[in-house]
Amino acid sequence: MKPFLLCGRIAAVLVFSVCLACAVEPPPTDAGFSFEQRDGRLVITHGGSPVAHFVFHDAKVLRPHFAHVHAPGGIQVTRNHPPVPGTDPVDHPDMHPGIWLGFGDISGTDFWRNKGRILHERFSEPPTIQVSSLSFTSESAMLAADDKKLAQLTSRITLVEKHGAWHLTWDACFTPTLDGFYFGDQEEMGLGVRISTAINEKNGGLITSSTGKTTAKATWGQPAAWCDYSGVINGRHIGIMTVPDPANAHPSWWHNRDYGVFVSNPFGRRAMKQGETSRIHVKRGETYRLKHTIIIHASPDEKAPDLQQLLK
Repeated sequence: MKPFLLCGRIAAVLVFSVCLACAVEPPPTDAGFSFEQRDGRLVITHGGSPVAHFVFHDAKVLRPHFAHVHAPGGIQVTRNHPPVPGTDPVDHPDMHPGIWLGFGDISGTDFWRNKGRILHERFSEPPTIQVSSLSFTSESAMLAADDKKLAQLTSRITLVEKHGAWHLTWDACFTPTLDGFYFGDQEEMGLGVRISTAINEKNGGLITSSTGKTTAKATWGQPAAWCDYSGVINGRHIGIMTVPDPANAHPSWWHNRDYGVFVSNPFGRRAMKQGETSRIHVKRGETYRLKHTIIIHASPDEKAPDLQQLLK
């Protein structure tokens, strides 16, 4: 009996040890992208850390946009939305949510200042997660102030982890549903970003363009293949680079400001002091494509990254 009891006790101890080990071992975690849909938005995370909210319904910002955008490592890189009094400048609270497409003049309607609506209708391609990417397609109606539909907007969104940065591609196709559709000439036209208050130029951040020019004043109104706005937060160099696709029908000028906004604008030739008034007409049923890649980056320390390396 004693050998049997001894074996039983050993077995019991072994079983208990195995169970204890199972109990304390942390559950496996997904290191890639994930999302949750709620309250008119997709809440996107990566390995449990926040990445961004894609907001497709909002009572005040009447167009789909990205808010609460975070760099790899979890530091927020866009301005708080809504801006926090005492922490952020509170200008343009319903026009600068984070990352957005906005247009001060499309066929006479001001979509930048929420006079017209870009109304999300559905996800024609629902959010899908691959090994290191998240993608979806949003279908929206572009509505004038009287709710007349001017065009269909198809936004193909892809978010990829690459070289330690998030590469967010916004591939937008505009298909007019009536005659007389055009993109007008204003500063506030194109793809906009509002950077975190902590790294705007007034607080020590820096705008750099592909031409080698720096500062908002030197890059405003100038053509460039890309612009980067970045600075240091909590000992890490973080920022956002906006890259218009070389295949876009028109190159971009840049509406850059020291308080934290920068806009890739292919439509405002006269507004950007680059020549005569521009007006880009698109026929009903044809498609105008406007594509950008937004690179959201973070260094492990205060050293600025090699911007050319981010483009690879």
